Amino acid sequence: MNYQKVTAIIRCDVLEKVESVLQAMGVHGISVTKVKGYGEYADFYSSDWMVSHSRIEIFTDEAQADLIAQAIMNSAHTGAEGDGIVAILPVERLYRIRTRSEATASEI
Repeated sequence: MNYQKVTAIIRCDVLEKVESVLQAMGVHGISVTKVKGYGEYADFYSSDWMVSHSRIEIFTDEAQADLIAQAIMNSAHTGAEGDGIVAILPVERLYRIRTRSEATASEI
């Protein structure tokens, strides 16, 4: 099985909407962290230009990665600068720490 990692950096105010869409799709697990940074949009009123966003990380099978990315983009889109980014990266292997074995397709 080929795995991929979907990483999205989105506005904090759309996080709940994105989480609801992912849960409705049946995504089995997500990790969410608060991050700071700047890119297309920077807070020029702040001395370091940093803006707070949320980062979502999802490990999934290859067939679902594009569907998940599209769902994130559709639900996080506001049309304003700073809406965020989505990246899909290949994953060579995925292990469960609890069992110390490679994850199976049914676990993802």
